[in-house]
Amino acid sequence: MAVSFDLFGTLVDADLPADPASAIAEELRARDVAVPDDWAAAYHETHVDAPEGAAVPLMAHVSAALASRGVAAPGNAPRRAVVAAFDPAVETREGAAEAVAAASERGPVGILSNCAVPQLARKTLIRSELDREEFDAIVTGVACGWEKPDPRAFETCADRLGAPVADLVHVGDDPATDGGIEDCGGEAVLLGDVSLAEFPAWTERR
Repeated sequence: MAVSFDLFGTLVDADLPADPASAIAEELRARDVAVPDDWAAAYHETHVDAPEGAAVPLMAHVSAALASRGVAAPGNAPRRAVVAAFDPAVETREGAAEAVAAASERGPVGILSNCAVPQLARKTLIRSELDREEFDAIVTGVACGWEKPDPRAFETCADRLGAPVADLVHVGDDPATDGGIEDCGGEAVLLGDVSLAEFPAWTERR
């Protein structure tokens, strides 16, 4: 049995910016980027014409938002600003380590997150109490190009775990995104139905 876990809100809680536009603007100014007066509006507009289901890296969105207002950011300032703005303290959720350990006893285990910020998922795992060595794959939207519930996100994760997507069990907290595995023939385990504390016993019933 191959198992993938959502990260934020499932295995960990992280103090991500409540107002990403403001947090990124602060980091852009720290890098001598002229943030437009209507930055909040620019940030919330769509600037990248991506296919349905595609994940748009946040730094690409920020670069395009600046360009829409005639601002040319030097070098890789947008990427560095985004990474700096998303630098959270992390709390491992109760039962998360035990749930991952139980899954690893049954087969390969991965992370499948819609994270659009580079480095954030790995940084979060390092700061958590989870054992990084128990994960056979870490798949994020920013890295693979697709986000849940698009089937290609689940297919990418299953492929990295060496399993057919129809054999993938995905554990998460959001029915709208994490539940998308069921459209691929796999199985969703939603925390509203099976808690992390209950998950080890759930695996034993498989």
